[in-house]
Amino acid sequence: MKTYAAKPQEVVRKWYVVDAEGQTLGRLASQVAAILKGKHKPIYTPHVDTGDHVIVINAEKIQLTGKKLLNKRYYRYSGYPGGLKSSTAGELLNRNPERVIKAAVWGMIPHNRLGRQMIRKLKIYAGPEHPHEAQQPEKLELKY
Repeated sequence: MKTYAAKPQEVVRKWYVVDAEGQTLGRLASQVAAILKGKHKPIYTPHVDTGDHVIVINAEKIQLTGKKLLNKRYYRYSGYPGGLKSSTAGELLNRNPERVIKAAVWGMIPHNRLGRQMIRKLKIYAGPEHPHEAQQPEKLELKY
């Protein structure tokens, strides 16, 4: 009996829509990361991107538990001396809610070429509209 290893050209990708309204950030991110990796498929192979495309809508209505809106900080660095900027989760959620979800999902996938390939399949939108109707995405109910 040989072990099956998926080949990139054999992978059939589907599109899913996830509504982030009222969802907890970490729980949503972990399940989206698993779909991007392809862990929900029987053909999952760790060194091949077998995952599907995920569209996250209503990113501005994501929930954070506890005092994370005030205490959780996001950093970015320009590369210049004194160029370290930081903002709280609440500020970033008001200014750029897509970045909060993307940062959470990025922390849960590999930080290499394969991970960069996976994160490109994630599309995040602040409101309920998205331009991917042509791909006929399925609505995905996340389980906890």
